[in-house]
Amino acid sequence: MPKSQKSRHNQNHPVMEQMNFHKQKLYALIAAAIGVIAMFLPWWKVSFGGFISTSVNGMHDLGILAFIGFIAAGALTYMGDKTKPFAGQNKLIVAGCFGGAALFTLIQYLQQTSFTAFGMWLSLVAGIGGALIVYVLKPEQLENKPLMP
Repeated sequence: MPKSQKSRHNQNHPVMEQMNFHKQKLYALIAAAIGVIAMFLPWWKVSFGGFISTSVNGMHDLGILAFIGFIAAGALTYMGDKTKPFAGQNKLIVAGCFGGAALFTLIQYLQQTSFTAFGMWLSLVAGIGGALIVYVLKPEQLENKPLMP
């Protein structure tokens, strides 16, 4: 390897050092990002005779509250000590934000069950998955342990 590539490979990247997340918080942040992206994807798709097609994203009615839930969950995950797992009241609040986002998505689905598109399903999975990651999954389950003692 040439000398210039070796020196670049061994450099410390201050941005990467600051991004030292605990796995539970990293997975929660990924779930929040997926939820935010799902808000802009089609939630309903209607086709008229195969010629005219229209779609509606999640940024309508209660979908806006789901969007706020995903944003709040992501912001609360990013704040504080990123190297430690969720604990105490912060754990409950972040799980509540994810659960609220999933609940508002579910209410939107129940209001109009036909013509649903993948954005609504992705939002529902991100909300439920985020709540499970934060509240149900124990931090010890994410640690790398040897298979045999």
